[in-house]
Amino acid sequence: MHVVATAGHVDHGKTTLVDALTGMRSDRLREERERGLSIELGYVWTALPGVGDVAFVDVPGHERFVTTMLAGVGPVPAALLVVAADDPWMPQAAEHLAALDALQVAHAVVAVTRTDLADPHAAVERATAEISRTALRDAPVVPVSAATGDGMDALRSALTTMLAQVPASPAHADVRLWVDRRFTIRGAGTVVTGTLPAGTLAPGDTLQVQGAEGTSTVRVRGVQALGRSVDHVRGTARVALNIVGDDVEHVDRGTALTTPDAWQPASIVDCRLRGERGPLPELPLLHVGATAVTVRTRLLAGQGSDLVRLSLRTPLPLRVGDRALLRDPGSRRIWGLEVLDPAPPPLRRRGAAAARAKALAPLSGVPDVASELDRRGLVEAALLHRIGVPTEDCPVGTVEAGGWLLSRQRADALTEAIVDLVSAHDEAHPLDPGVTTPALAERLDLPSPELVRALAGTAPLHLRHGRVVLGRSAPDLPADLERALRAVESDLADSPFAAPTAARLRELGLDDRRTAAASKAGRLLRLAPGIVLLPGAAELAAQRLAELPQPFTTSQARQRLETSRRVALPLLEHLDRLRLTRRLADDRREVLPSR
Repeated sequence: MHVVATAGHVDHGKTTLVDALTGMRSDRLREERERGLSIELGYVWTALPGVGDVAFVDVPGHERFVTTMLAGVGPVPAALLVVAADDPWMPQAAEHLAALDALQVAHAVVAVTRTDLADPHAAVERATAEISRTALRDAPVVPVSAATGDGMDALRSALTTMLAQVPASPAHADVRLWVDRRFTIRGAGTVVTGTLPAGTLAPGDTLQVQGAEGTSTVRVRGVQALGRSVDHVRGTARVALNIVGDDVEHVDRGTALTTPDAWQPASIVDCRLRGERGPLPELPLLHVGATAVTVRTRLLAGQGSDLVRLSLRTPLPLRVGDRALLRDPGSRRIWGLEVLDPAPPPLRRRGAAAARAKALAPLSGVPDVASELDRRGLVEAALLHRIGVPTEDCPVGTVEAGGWLLSRQRADALTEAIVDLVSAHDEAHPLDPGVTTPALAERLDLPSPELVRALAGTAPLHLRHGRVVLGRSAPDLPADLERALRAVESDLADSPFAAPTAARLRELGLDDRRTAAASKAGRLLRLAPGIVLLPGAAELAAQRLAELPQPFTTSQARQRLETSRRVALPLLEHLDRLRLTRRLADDRREVLPSR
């Protein structure tokens, strides 16, 4: 299906024209028929040879309904601009053209209507001149009369050629449907309509609703397209959804229904302006999709800058490259804008805005993982997906671990920091070389120990038995000590927390000096004199203790680890030092979440 939005001044024949194209009635309200003008969005459709089904969103042309007009145009990739041959170029035609230009709508046809009432020559020349300065510059201008049918075949041909050039939308894209109508049908309940730009919808789907109070969900009970029920619909398409759920009352015109957890609810957005430079109104309206919200503006590099930060009163699901409008309702001025970053950093220091403008200046508005990594250094892969940045082609040297991405530059700096921390630790604790990955993640303020693990393969770092150590291999140990350690490994294979008794250590020749040497080599975890376990036992213990109801007692820990009190006490204290657990005032403990 293709979707085309109309645009143009009031009473220039938009509704009459699309009704003639489709053989349907788009003025669905009695008041519209009585007054002869569109008040709400109309919706009719037809089939054109070569391109298939075409739905028309008929928008109101009166200046009082410009917000409704923008709701109809916002999500639609193609437009039919209508001007009348028997009228001069009118304000609403200029405003609608400015909106289409600001949204960079390049797929369009211009229809000069009412050629049965006036010679269209002057209107064609004026329309051609007006669109030549906009994104519609290549649009054909077609004289037509809906009343007599003159020019209708040429208009259909122009629409067919134009629509054949509109790129197909991806069927597997995340869904974002801006609701432009909501009503209730007896026996069915709530129905909403909108233009689906991409993705696929089907009965049974769950959709997320982003509101001022947070997110909620609704379920799609039925889907209609072109007036009939369907088992699925692919964008681009006009759709009607029968939705149900406890939170359905939060859905209204301007609401965005989205694939759950796939979009970033943005309340602060950095954008590039298109159009005239100069002062912006402090509280303009942001029109995006079918919604309009009040925003606060801040130019990032002073007057004349095309880079602006918007603070939204209501969070909206936005992505890099989204196109929208800023509109001053008082002066009726319009600015186009392109979203550069819907998850920007805060501006806390003097000069931060100018530095931010410098970082944003080279961005094109096309999602690019390389530039995101350059600016962010460390970023959650899921966040990049939510803001529309694909991560399949990360630059060479990118570190991916634990759901996070590290730029090569940030990874190099962190590797140097880890070397310094491990060196300092080894100097202070020669009998306990290396540092655990959770401890390093804590010290470096990293969100996941998996990032430390990924960096530990970089020389001179090495991951050995759950600890990051310096050097690629363990030091050579005497043959008799190697035999003793293998025996300990065998003893602990099935019961990792049943530390060897003092008698067993004597039997193996493992006195304090030799256990200290084995610990320094990373082959034993020395909890206390005469109490040793294998490396990695601390992390394994934390995993098992996390399975207990939190917090837990020492007795519960001992039973879960299947060990004695002699081992459990120093092991728990060791976990506290590593910040894997935390001891509470009542002597119970809790496992700390991994970072």
